Amino acid sequence: MSGQSDARVPLSVLVPVKNDAANLRACLATISFAREIVVVDSESTDGTQAVTEAARARIVQFVWSGKFPRKKNWALENIPWRHEWVLIVDADERVTPELEREIRQAICRTDVDGFYLNRRFWFLGGWINHCGYFPSWNLRLFRHRLGRYEQIEIDDDIVSGDNEVHEHVLLNGRTEYLTAPMEHYAFPDIATFIDKHNRYSTWEAAAFIKPHARTGKRTLRATPFGAVIERKRWLKKLAIKAPFRPSLRFLYHYVWKQGFRDGYRGWVLCRLLGWYERMIVLKEREMKKRLSNSNAAAA
Repeated sequence: MSGQSDARVPLSVLVPVKNDAANLRACLATISFAREIVVVDSESTDGTQAVTEAARARIVQFVWSGKFPRKKNWALENIPWRHEWVLIVDADERVTPELEREIRQAICRTDVDGFYLNRRFWFLGGWINHCGYFPSWNLRLFRHRLGRYEQIEIDDDIVSGDNEVHEHVLLNGRTEYLTAPMEHYAFPDIATFIDKHNRYSTWEAAAFIKPHARTGKRTLRATPFGAVIERKRWLKKLAIKAPFRPSLRFLYHYVWKQGFRDGYRGWVLCRLLGWYERMIVLKEREMKKRLSNSNAAAA
């Protein structure tokens, strides 16, 4: 139990996992104030089920067909949630006591349908406070019947996993922001960062070269006049055809977003983000060449 109160609150928590036993135990401890916790697993083999059962949470298995919906949307649509409000937390995230207090108050509101949560990233032994990585807003707490993740289509042969990672929640309702940040331990070391972003860059490249990948009713808008995430998507769209994208990305995070204020870890993170952009650019070229050769062969 969190220690804030012995009374659990009428809140459902969705935790999507796959072989996340190492992170899951600590995660579940920080959300024990919720009356319902559902771990949606993808047939893990590392003891995830035992960790879930020890925490007295419910585990549901998800087998992806390779098509929509992916894990989170499937869970939102198919699990018979006991409560109106759902909180979505990844296994490498932690709800702090301060955020717990805000969540307890937030779900009593009748005039709001969802809340954006801010995430603080732990990297190289300290918190990232700038670099464009903080604040990092995600719509994670909402009335489950009103929200679904956007569906960004990419080619079927791109291995992007069974879970929504880059997609954001589209909510049919009013939103506000909670102030206390959620802790995010996504990158315990540089090797993990590189491994994850190698996969992410494949997804990003595929999404960039597909003409309708970021348009339509089931995707978030890219606009300079919208929410923070919509403005970031607009900037990303503008940057697709910019020259020297890796260098520009480094400068954006290190200078414009003041990554230099995070010292050595800020320098390393911003350099890695420049490398990440270079991987996206190179994979875009590779995919376009493959597509061109395929079209030429078909003709």
